[in-house]
Amino acid sequence: MSELRWDPLIDSWVVIAESRGRRPADFITERKRIVTTVCPFCYGHEDKTPAEVYALRPDASRPNQPGWRVRVIPNKYPMLRIEGQLDARGEGLYDVMNGVGAHEVIIETPDHDRHPADLHATELAQVFRAFRSRLIDLRRDKRFRHIVIYKNHGLEAGATIPHTHSQLLALPILPPHLRTALRASRDYFRRKERCLMCDLLAQELHDGRRLVRVDDAYAVFAPFASRHPFSLRIVPRRHSHDFALLTDQAMITLGETMHDIMGRLRAVLRDPPFNLVLHNAPSALPRPGRSDCWGSLSCDYHWYFELTPKITDPAGFEGGTGFFINPTPPEDAARYLREAVV
Repeated sequence: MSELRWDPLIDSWVVIAESRGRRPADFITERKRIVTTVCPFCYGHEDKTPAEVYALRPDASRPNQPGWRVRVIPNKYPMLRIEGQLDARGEGLYDVMNGVGAHEVIIETPDHDRHPADLHATELAQVFRAFRSRLIDLRRDKRFRHIVIYKNHGLEAGATIPHTHSQLLALPILPPHLRTALRASRDYFRRKERCLMCDLLAQELHDGRRLVRVDDAYAVFAPFASRHPFSLRIVPRRHSHDFALLTDQAMITLGETMHDIMGRLRAVLRDPPFNLVLHNAPSALPRPGRSDCWGSLSCDYHWYFELTPKITDPAGFEGGTGFFINPTPPEDAARYLREAVV
């Protein structure tokens, strides 16, 4: 029997259509392949990209030359540009502002053919260090309200260059879904003086059916109201609102978790396209006229990663209702991933 499930963190309803009972093999299709003649992200092609804003260079090599392990560059075709002022204004009943922000690319390895699931924990930790550095730097700009970091793997998930990389967008506004999560977390804390994600995590650890992996530092589980089949949350077990506070050692532990999870997904779904998104607290800089805006973030918000395989497409029902249909119960998805041989 199908179930309607609600996620209190993102205020979203999901139809778990168990009657459809789709197994991993039902989602395996022929992947589209991206063909490139000259990859701008490879060694020796540094002159084909904008100048780097961050690079990890163990041998102290010169900027914009080979020798890097992780490299961050402005996106050559940015969605938002760093130059200019916001100039927020009204046009009748509508609101408009200039497309000011930052759009950067984090090149995760110089090896063009490296699959993200094959990056070792220490290599992933180097990528996470780049995330942290760029978060800290861009937050100094008072024009930016939020910084989102995400990874698209596979053409179906939005990756137009096959060389593994992530992207960063600094935004002048809060995304609506983040505002919803912030309000839900804040309201929950005001009622119970506890973090909503901490309580959700405690329940998942107690229940166990949706857990995929757990150690002393991180837990990975399929959300109770998973909007997409095989969707996962990677959550720190110790309360923290800000990814930028992670230590180098904590990033290695996170790298171990991420390496294992991406390997399990590849084994079960045969290298599915996926999106990986860091859900992190927004900038805590005071806003003009709203000095207390989100002042309780350190107590009520809890950062996490969300990993979503792109193996189903929304249709008319989703567009007409805002609900999602998931044909694989999260309990089944977690079991398949737990039992995977990596």
